[in-house]
Amino acid sequence: MSLSIRNQIPGTVTAITSGAVMATVRARLAGGQEITAAITLEAVKDLGLAEGSKVNALAKATEIALATAPVAGLSIRNQLPGTVVEVATGGAMATVKVAIEGAELTAAITKDAVEDLALRAGVPVVALIKSTEISLAAA
Repeated sequence: MSLSIRNQIPGTVTAITSGAVMATVRARLAGGQEITAAITLEAVKDLGLAEGSKVNALAKATEIALATAPVAGLSIRNQLPGTVVEVATGGAMATVKVAIEGAELTAAITKDAVEDLALRAGVPVVALIKSTEISLAAA
């Protein structure tokens, strides 16, 4: 199956915490970073997830925010440090490719944000992704 989601990062499930309807699934990415996905218990069951399961963490480019430093006091669980590789701007929007350890992410942000943050190749950034915006696929 082909997907339009550009950000597909392989990882291994390290923990599953179940609630009444939802679960949080932690996975170690190829570069060693941890990522958390909040998915339904039904999805955990349907995907056959358990500790050690291979997964692909999926995140739409529009769901990735960028900061120029780690952000404290924030509910966003996933903060992945990286470096800007490329910036492509249009009239109102831009895509920013970010190299993180072991993978590359694409963020779709406004052109104004690119200018305000002075983003260009080589600038260190932190990719921020809410756990509810991470989908998982069995690898």
